Amino acid sequence: MAPRLLLLDEITSALDPLLVAEVLDVIADPKRDKMTIVMATHEMQFAQEVADRVVFLDAGQVIEHGPAAKVLGGPRDERTARFLARHIGDR
Repeated sequence: MAPRLLLLDEITSALDPLLVAEVLDVIADPKRDKMTIVMATHEMQFAQEVADRVVFLDAGQVIEHGPAAKVLGGPRDERTARFLARHIGDR
């Protein structure tokens, strides 16, 4: 198989915390091979390291989207900033 697209939805949410890093390492492999990955996640540190683009959703609405460095590094919306402060650190 040589899929071009991988869709993932909160793949680490039910894992033992000791397994999260191992699973995220497995996901990083297809990324390195230039596979397109669409992933819903609360693993913001991982998203910050590997994402090209980020879409931030709140109550089913797109609040912010754009290059990962821009959205995660300098969010424009207060809801995005609050969420990131809890999951990455001070903004």
